[in-house]
Amino acid sequence: MSTDTGSTGSGPDSGDAPDVTAHTVAVLGGTGPQGRGLAGRFAAAGIPVVLGSREAARAASVAADVQASWGGSVTGAANADAARAADVVVVACPWDGHADLLRDLADQLAGKVVVDCVNPLGFDKQGPYALRVEEGSAAQQAAELLPGSTVTAAFHHLSAVLLEDTEVASLDTDVLVLGDDRAATDLVRALADAVPGLRGVYAGRLRNAGQVEALTANLIAVNRRYKAHAGVRVTDV
Repeated sequence: MSTDTGSTGSGPDSGDAPDVTAHTVAVLGGTGPQGRGLAGRFAAAGIPVVLGSREAARAASVAADVQASWGGSVTGAANADAARAADVVVVACPWDGHADLLRDLADQLAGKVVVDCVNPLGFDKQGPYALRVEEGSAAQQAAELLPGSTVTAAFHHLSAVLLEDTEVASLDTDVLVLGDDRAATDLVRALADAVPGLRGVYAGRLRNAGQVEALTANLIAVNRRYKAHAGVRVTDV
């Protein structure tokens, strides 16, 4: 779920940033608004993208639309084939299908960097609220289900509306990146930095992902009250 000036290597403590254009990125749940938006932004930055969906035909159709809008290389495939084709995999599926999807794809995701951006949220008459997750967070659930993968967490607080808007040249927000493997979090920060306006900021180990996911509920409340597409900016780094 999404809420509503960077260049490669511009993030804090970036050092020699990895070349993200050398990696193929799969977006599982890529036919939803957040998945489409991320795929388009990555493709426009020169990163090869594979959109994953439960139905290969739908993935191919959406991928063609995304490529027409953003350029670059965007293809579509069934989730398992998309996961198999990439070395970095972004999980952007709905929370209610999160566990089943990852459980089914554990073999295909082994050896890969997995970026979980799923926000476990509920909604009632009072608005959005964070759901309790037994493992502590969606990202920690992913780590339990994917013992052969390197799981990180990022891209939770981006507005799908802004992501998909080709008239918005710069997103001007920070991306909080969490994980237990330095090389993996550096790669994901570089992936964020590749998108104009985004800046990847290391925000702690994976055990801290719960409050980052939950913050999305607060941002949705901000956006509803102020009719905005608010994001997060970290100061003094």
